[in-house]
Amino acid sequence: MQFLSLALFISIHSLIFVQNSNSRVKKLYKLVLLSYIGPFIMTFFIAIFILLMQFLWKYIDDLVGKGLAWHVVAELLLYASASLVPMALPLSILLSSIMTFGNMAEHYELVASKSAGVSLQKIMSPLIVVIIFTCIGAFFFSNYALPYANLKMGSLLYDVRQQRPSFSIKEGVFYNGIEGYSIRVGKKDPDGKNLYQIMIYEHKAGFGNTKITLAKSGKMQMSADTTTLVFSLFDGYSYEEREHRNPKGIDTHPMLRMHFKEQEVRLDLSGFKLSRTNEELFKDNYQMLNIRQLSAAKDTLQNQYKTKEIEFLRTLGPYFYIRQHALLSGPPPMAWKEKDFIKNLDAFDRPSVLQMATNIARSVQTTISVQKEDMDLRQKTIARHEIEWHRKFTLSFACLILFFIGAPLGAIIKKGGLGMPVVVSVLFFIAFHILSITGEKFAREGVLPAYMGMWMASAILLPLGAVLTYKATSDSVLFDKAAYLKFFKKIIGRK
Repeated sequence: MQFLSLALFISIHSLIFVQNSNSRVKKLYKLVLLSYIGPFIMTFFIAIFILLMQFLWKYIDDLVGKGLAWHVVAELLLYASASLVPMALPLSILLSSIMTFGNMAEHYELVASKSAGVSLQKIMSPLIVVIIFTCIGAFFFSNYALPYANLKMGSLLYDVRQQRPSFSIKEGVFYNGIEGYSIRVGKKDPDGKNLYQIMIYEHKAGFGNTKITLAKSGKMQMSADTTTLVFSLFDGYSYEEREHRNPKGIDTHPMLRMHFKEQEVRLDLSGFKLSRTNEELFKDNYQMLNIRQLSAAKDTLQNQYKTKEIEFLRTLGPYFYIRQHALLSGPPPMAWKEKDFIKNLDAFDRPSVLQMATNIARSVQTTISVQKEDMDLRQKTIARHEIEWHRKFTLSFACLILFFIGAPLGAIIKKGGLGMPVVVSVLFFIAFHILSITGEKFAREGVLPAYMGMWMASAILLPLGAVLTYKATSDSVLFDKAAYLKFFKKIIGRK
């Protein structure tokens, strides 16, 4: 009976300990999640902002001076921000994971957790779940939202580039921005409406400056719908040269001069409004397609490439003896049976035959060069579609790899905040980015297959993530200067 009572007492206390332990682990998980979410959101928007400033700096010449409405610029920046997510997301995951675990290690929270029997892998487990869901979301974003954002941004950026500069007349300078007119103003009031010494040359007919209007003063204002520029001119002259043919059939050019006290000139400004191009013209670009569309487009391009290759071989068939004639339909072209056929030609026919053969050889060489450029371009187009197909997956996998680099790295360097973590994360991200763009370039130029080029960065950094995770789990002194000094002292002492 006493034994049963003792066993029951031990069981109850064990259950209470397990429950308390589970409660502590849950609190630890909550602490890790809250410590991660804040830095992740902050670093993500900081990265988006920095990359967006780079985007503005790149296209500043296309945006400034066009008189674009604020909502057009805001729309362009919104779609540009969405297109920058594939670069900002891995960087924010790397930086926030280093900051989170570096801060926990700096304040000895990791040491306390490990002393309580909670391993580093268990501490990382809630964030691993979060990262997995983030990777899934990144895949769906890359497959559905990113093509739409690229389509909208590409079409809008094209329209902005085609937009004419905004209307602006300066003193003493001819303004030719309005089609069919050249305008010069001698002086302007500060309000920009009252003008003096006005000259308006009209050449809409395409026969030169056939009409000139001069005025001492005037007013300039926009119509209510901003599609028309209205000049109210005072005290001036207008000169117009007209074509006229008299009854004798002789062309004359009479000059018409008219004096006016007040005259109104209306100029069409509809060309200054932003015109939107049909987005259907851009939707077939490889950056605007999802996985299913990329696969279908790649199959179509490969079939077209094979068809072009067969047609090319058929074109060269009459000029070359091709042993590998499996792609050709019909019998192979006949080979010359007599090697010294030139010697058998008449002396009179020999120069003309040689000249004809030379011309044919040059024509075939030109055809081969043109066809080679066309085939190379088709191969590069196929490679770009394959690269974009693999990019849908590499984004998600890169987020996972950079987390397994950042989390153990933060636990090893034991520094939180925006100091050392920023430096280390930027260095690792630069290495990752260089490997990514190098592999993509190799794939684009045909040096490597698309799958090898696009997955090269992940394949190189994956073992690094595994090594850092192992080192962090075993409490490595990877970045401890004292350990390295001690190691070198031992070497020197042995010598």
